[in-house]
Amino acid sequence: MHELVRIEAQRNVLSALPQVESNGLIVGLARSSDEIEEIQRLRYNVFTEEMGVVFPHAKDGIDRDRYDQWCEHLLVRELSTGRVVGTYRILTPEKALAAGGYYSESEFDLSALAPIRNGLVEVGRSCTHPDFRNGGVIMLLWTGVSQLLRAGGYRYVLGCASVSLRDDGVTAAQVWREVSSRRTEGEHLQVKPLHRYPFERLNSTLPARLPPLIKGYMKLGATVCGEPAWDPDFNAADFPVMLDILNMDPRYRRHLGLEYTPTKPPALHAVGGTGHAAMAAAGRVSSSASGTGPAKVQVRETARWTAAPELVTTPRFSR
Repeated sequence: MHELVRIEAQRNVLSALPQVESNGLIVGLARSSDEIEEIQRLRYNVFTEEMGVVFPHAKDGIDRDRYDQWCEHLLVRELSTGRVVGTYRILTPEKALAAGGYYSESEFDLSALAPIRNGLVEVGRSCTHPDFRNGGVIMLLWTGVSQLLRAGGYRYVLGCASVSLRDDGVTAAQVWREVSSRRTEGEHLQVKPLHRYPFERLNSTLPARLPPLIKGYMKLGATVCGEPAWDPDFNAADFPVMLDILNMDPRYRRHLGLEYTPTKPPALHAVGGTGHAAMAAAGRVSSSASGTGPAKVQVRETARWTAAPELVTTPRFSR
């Protein structure tokens, strides 16, 4: 693993994160097939066994798909046991071109994002071990995401916020009502779902709480950049979420180390795969960056940082 950030198991270091003060944590980039398999087993345990998600290629205790070989894989490891307790995968625009597109394109038409694609980073497949769902692990993961964004000079991050439909879509309808009220007329960076979720058919008078994940994204300055898609694997409505680091709340941008001026990446060229001509043609671009929810932002001060000069250029694993 290429180490990015370590939180030592010491009370004085972890005073802001009491939930992990007895267990040191470290976040880094997977750099071997064994580490990738550890990540895939965690994903299977969380998504398939715990949540009942049916992924077509998840079997034998492993969740994998064709995008894994093109992605950077962040993992959080518990130092005392060595087990992987959190993960996030990141698809850079360069690798998305080589892979033939972003994972999100299985759910959304991203053609409206053509002007920014060579600076657009996609994040997804995030999960955390049940024993570590109190803020520390996800904050470490986003610290790792932030380092990659800064190293690549990216400006935008795209991801999906899934809202369960187990309540017959009541919460999904509430989310859409709230995010719609914040949308700016004429917003141009809008995506279209391939299989639109018909939220307007629901009883819009039923009350529901906005999920914490989406509330956190909104506080950061992220926007829901299109109508939700129906995701049959998760039985969820997937809301496309995008964050421009230049529009982030300054406090979170500072805590995540994203106070940099995004660079203008060169036009992209496919290295294998079919890719998208629009990505190579979009010579001007805003790059991608995002953050995490507003909780536990103190990690920025308590973490011990290490240099990561090869963050973007190191080779991926292949299986």
